[in-house]
Amino acid sequence: MSMLKTRTIKEMVENRQKVTFRFYRDGQLWYATECGFEFPVPTSEAGTATFFAEDRAILFMRYIRKHLEFLKKSAEQQNSLEFGRDALST
Repeated sequence: MSMLKTRTIKEMVENRQKVTFRFYRDGQLWYATECGFEFPVPTSEAGTATFFAEDRAILFMRYIRKHLEFLKKSAEQQNSLEFGRDALST
């Protein structure tokens, strides 16, 4: 995850902002917020839902939150690995 500041979920969904479908890969629909944040929506959770090419971002809050948490955990693990590598080299 880049060290650039990521907007908060609230900032991504407020004022009737939209998400736009980007692509499908490996059982996941990938959408992007207006600010460019991309996140997956697993088709296994779709049930009988209809997914449009463009929709209100607030309807996708759950998936945005899950992906933000995933990216945060990944960054923490990466930092932990880098710290461990630095400790071994000293």
